[in-house]
Amino acid sequence: MTAAPADLPNLSELPAEFLEMPEGLRIDRPDAADGAALWRLARDSRTLDLNSSYSYLLWCRDFAGTSAVARDTKDGRPVGFVTGYLRPERPDTLLVWQVAVDAAQRGRGVAAALLDGLTVRVARQHPLTTVETTITPGNTASERLFASYAARHGATVERDVLFEAGEFPDGSHEPEVLHRIGPLSV
Repeated sequence: MTAAPADLPNLSELPAEFLEMPEGLRIDRPDAADGAALWRLARDSRTLDLNSSYSYLLWCRDFAGTSAVARDTKDGRPVGFVTGYLRPERPDTLLVWQVAVDAAQRGRGVAAALLDGLTVRVARQHPLTTVETTITPGNTASERLFASYAARHGATVERDVLFEAGEFPDGSHEPEVLHRIGPLSV
């Protein structure tokens, strides 16, 4: 049974637990100076496609409004991030590009807090009805993260293959499965 839009939570009125980072961390907008740290976190994740270091610098400059970092409150060092953008053809849809958390911080709910916090921030500035992401088969950590996000927000998850393995020019990529989460009430 799918919840009616009136029954879905309003993202701007989420309970405090959705907006709090684990102790010793805070959520923030990235800036270009964070690009190198995000590149290292992505590299060290060993699950994400590693983009050029230049792309992380640009992402932190040009898409800071739709991305978030978790910072250590003692030294301000990024220990996790989520990058995203509003789809040009569907500006009510936030596509989450990458999520990474430092190995020492995993298991503390950092990724979920970043995802919730980012969604609330974006929803306060733009009408938001859907979150999308792509996940390769077998990436159970990401599947759990986004399934739990959908459950917390009373939304459904639709899955379709977005890009088949053969569409990637390097020939060594698994298919990317699109996870469409919605509707979100905002």
